[in-house]
Amino acid sequence: MNEVIAALKSRRSSRAYTSEVPSADKIDQVVEAGLWAASAMGRQDPIIVAVTNKDLRDRLAAMNALIMGSPEGEDPFYGAPVVLVVLAPKNVSTHVYDGSLVMGSLLLAAHALGLGSCWIHRAKEEFDAPEGKAILSELGVDGDYEGIGHCILGYAADAPEPEPRREGRVFLAE
Repeated sequence: MNEVIAALKSRRSSRAYTSEVPSADKIDQVVEAGLWAASAMGRQDPIIVAVTNKDLRDRLAAMNALIMGSPEGEDPFYGAPVVLVVLAPKNVSTHVYDGSLVMGSLLLAAHALGLGSCWIHRAKEEFDAPEGKAILSELGVDGDYEGIGHCILGYAADAPEPEPRREGRVFLAE
């Protein structure tokens, strides 16, 4: 079987991580894969904020937990030490689709490099809030961006088994 297709079939979302931080090289390779994602008309508009700073990571986790309504102290990032935030400019009509393609590329690249990953939602709400906008400003990110998702990264402490694929999801139009 083709190795890309095999990776697509074997990748799973990880919801438990070891405390080991991936190397900068592995993080850079995952980010690079995201930058090569397809985008409408080749515009390459989405951006990635690579968060390896523990304080900022924990600040984002607290914001995310509050939006989700989680009990205090619960980590919506499941202990993953790295968070790659994907944002896309709101004025581009395909921003959600383009950012979603970046997220998919990040998830698959992480798997190919032996890392666990998971797409965590609520980035839209985080970066629409004044605190999220302030974080972007502190990082030097200018523009009106919508949060598309968080790709959490690390070494998976669990290895979920794939669920069988549901039947009846393909319709042929021959």
